Amino acid sequence: MELNQPELRQLRRSFHRHPELGFNETKTKAKVAALLRQYGLEVHEGVGVVGILRAGQGNRAIGLRADMDALPIQEASDHDYVSQNPGIMHACGHDGHMTMLLGAAKTLSSDPGFSGTVVFLFQPNEELGLGAKAMLDENVLTRFPIEEVYAIHNLPGAPVGQMSTRTGLICTSESLFEITINGQGGHASMPQSGRDALTVGSEIVLALQTIVARKLAPGAGAVVSVTEFLTDGQRNVLPGTATLKGDARARSPEDRNMIEEHMRKIAHGIASAHGVEVQVDFKTEFIETINAPIPTEAAIRVAQQSGLDTLPNRQPMSFSEDFAHFCEAVPGCFILLGNGETGPNGQPLHSNDYDFNDALLPIGAEFWANLVRDRLPLQDED
Repeated sequence: MELNQPELRQLRRSFHRHPELGFNETKTKAKVAALLRQYGLEVHEGVGVVGILRAGQGNRAIGLRADMDALPIQEASDHDYVSQNPGIMHACGHDGHMTMLLGAAKTLSSDPGFSGTVVFLFQPNEELGLGAKAMLDENVLTRFPIEEVYAIHNLPGAPVGQMSTRTGLICTSESLFEITINGQGGHASMPQSGRDALTVGSEIVLALQTIVARKLAPGAGAVVSVTEFLTDGQRNVLPGTATLKGDARARSPEDRNMIEEHMRKIAHGIASAHGVEVQVDFKTEFIETINAPIPTEAAIRVAQQSGLDTLPNRQPMSFSEDFAHFCEAVPGCFILLGNGETGPNGQPLHSNDYDFNDALLPIGAEFWANLVRDRLPLQDED
């Protein structure tokens, strides 16, 4: 027996009422694990939750992943399932992603129609890019080997139920950088007596924009953004220290490495010219998400056969996904599912009035079941 739409909606809204942040998804994990056991799956709990469903004699295995964590955002909605945890909300639709995958688990458990093994991966801490790697570090793919892996993410602004993906790059990398400048503070009326860190920092901010404009090929799709500028200056005190923090996005490891190389050269060069010290930290949590050809072709075929409006060669997304780490380990496909164009369903991801569209729940659950039956067909019994 499968979950009907009212049951799916009730489950999704229950997740929405009780959001939890990354690596603190205690109640969420317990609920997911209990439901999987109720559906008859073998369940393993670690940093995430893994459900195993076997049918027939087939020896192939695929993985389906859903993320579980919420965001540190105070919800502004007034519906009757608003977050009960102050300052935390499901503003990215992970409540819906879990529900769609749980719906598929129940459907496939009661009416398999496939031969092989499905590994349901419920992952923590996607938002900070740490959860997929944590599950991999627990050897999840060694303990439960899979040949392919898939994930769905909702997409506000796209028509409800529109399925889109592409072979190759689907999401950019995200690297966080921090540049610390140590100069010499002084009196605002006598700048010559110090080494003003703010002026040096300002010069670095402007120079960093030349990385994309002059060091990378036009159309590379890279972005370098300084998002914080912190100093110890006061009204009449020139700052002796300054810290620049920011975010860099790239569509290839080569461009990502080039951004880091030129950022270090620019910061150290300007610092040297002004006689100050500088330290550059550049850390990548989210690598580029690369869709493999065979899983992507399968996802497109199943979406079309399921009667979904399908975009088989969409443009890459500028946001990042730590599902990339699964795709680096085994061939995978990251799929986008339209959440709607208007109202709260059309609001941007991470906005305080965003909401997952419940109309997607049966669409996503059915797609997952159809995909499993396509990738693990019964004729493999022969």
